Amino acid sequence: MKIAVISDIHSNIYALEAVLKDIESRNIDIVICTGDLVGYGTRPNEVIEVIRRNKILTIMGNYDDAIGNHRLVCGCDYPDPKDAQKASASMSFTLSKTTEENKLYLRNLPREAMISFNNKNIRFVHGSTRLINEYLKEDSIQAKEVMQEITEDILVCGHTHIPYFKQYGDKLLVNAGSVGKPKTNKPDSNYVIIEIKNTNEDFNKEAVNVEIIEVSYDYEMSAKEIELEDMLPNDFAKLLRSGNSK
Repeated sequence: MKIAVISDIHSNIYALEAVLKDIESRNIDIVICTGDLVGYGTRPNEVIEVIRRNKILTIMGNYDDAIGNHRLVCGCDYPDPKDAQKASASMSFTLSKTTEENKLYLRNLPREAMISFNNKNIRFVHGSTRLINEYLKEDSIQAKEVMQEITEDILVCGHTHIPYFKQYGDKLLVNAGSVGKPKTNKPDSNYVIIEIKNTNEDFNKEAVNVEIIEVSYDYEMSAKEIELEDMLPNDFAKLLRSGNSK
């Protein structure tokens, strides 16, 4: 079983199309998205429609929750008031652009999903098992706490925009990174492939393989479209070009 996990597309249709094309070449059994289809970028409807057309199992992200339920805040952590102001502009733009049909789709997304294969139970969430907007950053206290609480073999999340995988005893935490707004100090999209090998053995590192994939795409197209929208801060375009969080 090979599972491609994508996350945090954030209305970036060009990144999504490039990643799905890459996935097509890799003999993947199932594609799962851990949420945040919308926000920041210019193409929320196009992203949602591609996800729906491809019947990709998608978990609700905090942005999906906010836009689907007509909220003006995304539930993100913004210590800097300037960042909060930019996020508010993103919310207003996305609310105005997203169709009512697509808002209905967003608010009906599941909060989590579970699949099992070869006695491996995998749980998919956006932020954490506790909160849709909790960051499970690598080596954080929050990640350690959550991994102590879960009963599943593998937990897969997004939200941080930085892909990684880490073993916690006999449990594995996988972060799917970000397709449309990476924070890896490079503009390339990223996603993960989780391979569950055919084995009857108890859970072990050798039975599961995780690979972080980077995909180049025409980020200038996305950046220039942002700069043409008066409602969106030009800083969003700079972030796409640099792959930085600020």
